[in-house]
Amino acid sequence: MTFDEPQAQLARGLAPVAAFAFGLALERIAPHVALRPAWRANLGLWATNALLMAAVCGACGFAVATWATREGVGLLNQIGAPTWLGVAAAVAGLDLLSYAWHRANHELGFLWRFHRVHHADADYHVSTALRFHPGELLLALPIRLAVIAALGAPALGVVVFEVVFGAANVLEHGNFDLPRPLERALGVAFVTPALHRRHHSIERSERDSNYGTILCVWDRLARTLRPDSSAAVFATGLVGSAGAGARSLGAMLLAPLRAR
Repeated sequence: MTFDEPQAQLARGLAPVAAFAFGLALERIAPHVALRPAWRANLGLWATNALLMAAVCGACGFAVATWATREGVGLLNQIGAPTWLGVAAAVAGLDLLSYAWHRANHELGFLWRFHRVHHADADYHVSTALRFHPGELLLALPIRLAVIAALGAPALGVVVFEVVFGAANVLEHGNFDLPRPLERALGVAFVTPALHRRHHSIERSERDSNYGTILCVWDRLARTLRPDSSAAVFATGLVGSAGAGARSLGAMLLAPLRAR
């Protein structure tokens, strides 16, 4: 199976949109708590990022993967890995990178200045998945491209990862409850909304856990996993000045300039 760049762009764009619609439906069917989502601010930040990343990058991950395959660059290309292995390794490897980058955003003060925009949303909801500071996305871009090249990830693997990652990112921010048996089964390997909701806890000790996006195995291996379930209800967001301006697009864009 092969993709060209327009198909890759379409796939990576449609996945989060479909997940968003599905997540909204689940929030109507089985809401976790009553919320007042910051729709205007979150959608405004998403639109800003969409325009910026389209101008700066577009399908650059796909392009780097295509170049690496053509030139024989990267581990998977050097060993002549079959397509199935290349796709699996790309998804796992890029998800591991996401874990490491996410954890760094919490542990390094400079990166936290950007990432706290995401955590400042007190109303944990599918739209929270859209609110990332553009500076965070730009800082992550060269690291992700370098890993794609070093790994020799196939273009199909990058597309599969971006589709799964985009959908997972939206759904794990959902304000909905899963049936306990399903939640327990999924939580063995995957990040559930309950697991990621704990990561958005207002308590710092709880926030510094559950960094995964697709797989929770990285948290298990690094001992940063904090089990949770839909039954738990707690406050999310940031306290004090760190959460100030959480519903204002302008304040979110200027957040990295604040001392705290």
